[in-house]
Amino acid sequence: MATERDDRFAAARALMVMIDEMIEGAILVDKDACIVWSNDKHVWFDGRQMALLGLRSVADMVGQPVERVIPHSRMREVVETGRSLPLDIMRYGEHTLLVSRLPLRDERGEVIGALAFALKNSLTYLRPIADRFNKLQSRLARVEQELAASRASKYTVENLIGFSPAMLQVKRLVRKASQITSTVLLLGETGTGKELVAHAIHAASDRVDRPFVGLNVAAIPENLLEAEFFGVAPGAYTGAGRQPRPGKFELADGGTLFLDEIGDMPLPLQTKLLRALQEREVEPLGSNRVIKVDVRIIAATSRALPEMVRTGAFRPDLYYRLNVFPIHLPALRDRKEDLEILASLFSERMAVNLDQPMRDLTPSALDVLRGYDWPGNIRELANVVEQLYVRTDGERIRAEDLTDILPRTGIPHPVPANRKRPLAEAVDELERSLILAALDDAKGNKLEAARSLGLSRTNLYAKLRKHGVVPDPDG
Repeated sequence: MATERDDRFAAARALMVMIDEMIEGAILVDKDACIVWSNDKHVWFDGRQMALLGLRSVADMVGQPVERVIPHSRMREVVETGRSLPLDIMRYGEHTLLVSRLPLRDERGEVIGALAFALKNSLTYLRPIADRFNKLQSRLARVEQELAASRASKYTVENLIGFSPAMLQVKRLVRKASQITSTVLLLGETGTGKELVAHAIHAASDRVDRPFVGLNVAAIPENLLEAEFFGVAPGAYTGAGRQPRPGKFELADGGTLFLDEIGDMPLPLQTKLLRALQEREVEPLGSNRVIKVDVRIIAATSRALPEMVRTGAFRPDLYYRLNVFPIHLPALRDRKEDLEILASLFSERMAVNLDQPMRDLTPSALDVLRGYDWPGNIRELANVVEQLYVRTDGERIRAEDLTDILPRTGIPHPVPANRKRPLAEAVDELERSLILAALDDAKGNKLEAARSLGLSRTNLYAKLRKHGVVPDPDG
């Protein structure tokens, strides 16, 4: 019987002998979890334990229940369930072992015993696994950081470019708004930078470490707005996911919720938004669960809300709730003093984006830009600078480059011969065009331009002011 049993485990013993150099120790048990064989390495056994049991060598272990020799062994679990334990960390005495336990089956697939072996240099084998785990942990942490960054403010007060009186007033109001928790209403034409201001308020507030979540009301279909605001419960409608989807209020909890183009919100949703603002709680679509939220609201619109209130297109109570701390953003045509610094900033950014040398704007080109009305405000200016880079060439941007890009500009053109006008007007126009041409030739150098015109630098500055060309103090 013993010979038959030995034959049944011969293949397993032969395999362990073949990989002896890789393993620290190996042990075989039968279907009763009694030890059948072990190699001569004593990694499994404590010498004192063997002495207490009256055992002198590994050979004396044969026939002993495995738990008698190896306390807390899981080999009985393997033979009883037939399931392998391919990777386990086992602490025995002073040893820390990386152990694999596998069931052994006969030709009929019945469990006849189990095999366990400990890998040699277990820590060496564990290191690639640990390294991979650490990499996965690092990747997860990076994704979480990126998600947090996507919910963080992108701009600060320093990103509000300009030193005109109108912009200095905006910066003062932004700093004040960041010190309070009241709702802010940003008013201004499209392209004046309302979202940038919202980011700056959040970045300067005590909520800076919490999420900044933005929602453009005009960009979301009306039938989806409620779900975007308040979230969706599982199975709320056909196609809804099995997991709850939080709305923007939940995502912004503890932080700031920026509602852009609030004037485009449909009336039915205005009522629900008003309730959320008053009660500081939301109810996901398709749910009876009420969720408390702590959200600071910054709203923005390019529409005339008082007129919409008068015509019934906007709820007056919601308007009063939003219009606590209004900030009016000036149009670009009302802050022409900032145009040069803005144009230079966009030129620098475009040069970096396109990997090209930066192109300065000549005084005549800046004069053309100042003469334009800018209905699209700062956003239009950024677009014009980009067009100049991709559609024109040269080391500098000249007035002529703007002819096709700004067709309505005041670039001087020859006056038809049949048009009569005062001599002084014609002389002024000629003088102005000669000065601008001289500045172009001198690449903006005022002293060099004055010499080429036979003027002193003081006289040149006087004529520049006379013709409405703002002199560059660094020139």
